[in-house]
Amino acid sequence: MTKREYNACVDLHADGAYRFVLKNLGNEEESKDIIQEVFTKLWEKAETVNFEKAKSYIFSAAYRTMLDHIKKHKPLSTEAVQYLEPSHESHYSDVQEVLEQLLTLLPEKQKTALTLRDYEGYSYAEIAEIMAINESQVKVNIFRARKFLKNKIKSMDVLI
Repeated sequence: MTKREYNACVDLHADGAYRFVLKNLGNEEESKDIIQEVFTKLWEKAETVNFEKAKSYIFSAAYRTMLDHIKKHKPLSTEAVQYLEPSHESHYSDVQEVLEQLLTLLPEKQKTALTLRDYEGYSYAEIAEIMAINESQVKVNIFRARKFLKNKIKSMDVLI
């Protein structure tokens, strides 16, 4: 990959990769750090990465780097579960806010597959390549994530 191709990769894919990581982490600064690390890795391996495959490399590296970051810095929390427990005193009127909070409860693979498909618009094949799994596993993860979200939303009597 040439210097010009590397700069084109930054222009073409940095925003999408950042949105993907931000959607999963929910922290702007940590997301920026991860994307910076991804593009540093890309620069270091520019000789071996083909420009046509750079998008897949960037999202795969972002996914793996994000998982490493989560393992190191984010212990599992039950706060989100407690916050979303239905009560008669609180009502949610913003469905998007509820979905954002419910996404944090999904297992990492399901959340990643769903985010890449529904928020970023990637095909099943692209998601499979990014996550290094096969297409049927991608479909299963997305199905289970959607089913979980649907059941949680149905069970929340506070959603108006």
